[in-house]
Amino acid sequence: MVAEDQPLLASLRTALLDCDAPQPGEDLTLVASRVVERELPMLGLSDRALLVRRLVADAAGYGPIERLLADRRVDEVMVNGHDEIWVERAGKLERTDVRFDSVEALRDAIDRLLGSAGRRVDTLSPIADARLDDGSRVNVILPPLAVNGPTMTIRRFRPGGYSLDDLVRLGTIDERLGALLAAAVIDRLNVVVSGATGCGKTTTLAALAGEIPVSERVVTIEDAAELHLDHPHVVRLEARPRGASGAGEVLIRDLVRNALRMRPDRIVVGEVRGGESIDMLDAMATGHAGSLSTVHAGSPSGALRRIASLAHQAELGLPHEAIAERVGAAIDMVVHQVRRADGSRCVERVAVVEQMDAGPRACDIFRTQDGAVRWRVLPKAERFARLRFG
Repeated sequence: MVAEDQPLLASLRTALLDCDAPQPGEDLTLVASRVVERELPMLGLSDRALLVRRLVADAAGYGPIERLLADRRVDEVMVNGHDEIWVERAGKLERTDVRFDSVEALRDAIDRLLGSAGRRVDTLSPIADARLDDGSRVNVILPPLAVNGPTMTIRRFRPGGYSLDDLVRLGTIDERLGALLAAAVIDRLNVVVSGATGCGKTTTLAALAGEIPVSERVVTIEDAAELHLDHPHVVRLEARPRGASGAGEVLIRDLVRNALRMRPDRIVVGEVRGGESIDMLDAMATGHAGSLSTVHAGSPSGALRRIASLAHQAELGLPHEAIAERVGAAIDMVVHQVRRADGSRCVERVAVVEQMDAGPRACDIFRTQDGAVRWRVLPKAERFARLRFG
């Protein structure tokens, strides 16, 4: 296909750069059309249109990945250097035939993409996270940290997100479990969603938050704001990295503490990954019931241990026993999600948290394995008025 002829595209790009800048009100597409018509007058209309779109994408957009970002079936775009690009569709990884002409072309696209989000990356700060206007999350890492060349990962999110009913229809959540989780949120249980990277924790967190009554004020706190809740009263807070001068950093922990002064009915922390854990536990245990968050962990019990470990990073000098007691007092339920071999996601376990003499313990009330679903009734679960187990 003519539009994939890299030397030809490079030549046309040079010709486009040599043109005068578009006049006020003049579309860049018109300028690119004139260049293609001048350089390749015998080209067919369909190939000409393809070349024009590629030129405009290179000059004003994100280069060859524009068409991947335009494909709503693509959940993730992974750029492993300028000449190797993968995507995830329906949970499956696929290598594409898309590539950048050079490392410089990839860097230009990265700079435009991060620039649109008010972020930057360079040799002094070779790692960057950003959020695009459509809610997509972007991570960039440069050499020498990235050995194969500039590496960029763009995680897409469905506009409007998913509701619990959507997750039930997709098979992520058992139908009866969906009703239980909705009741848990309405009854103001403090719920943590655990799991590995890419298992859908954020999607499930947003679905749970969608069950918060519309009469309540919700404050969301994230590293890169991804949650788009279908709720009339949401205040979204986003952490900020250090600037080029090394100043200006605002941590999630700072935002959690500030949120307590914002009269929240619910606090939703996108992911607990540091010292903010102790502030979140204090908020959950001292009047902000019904808070929600996620954490990287391999099991419900692992989630409790990790939250306790992260709380130690707050450097308050608290003994392990005191932190363990706070974990047990603050967290009511852990929803553990996994990603299956076929790429689909599912809630594999749900546990209620019991405070024991030896510390908090995650006790399964729901578990699915090899298609078999098992329920277990526990005294603590029975105390939650709206939760009914047959």
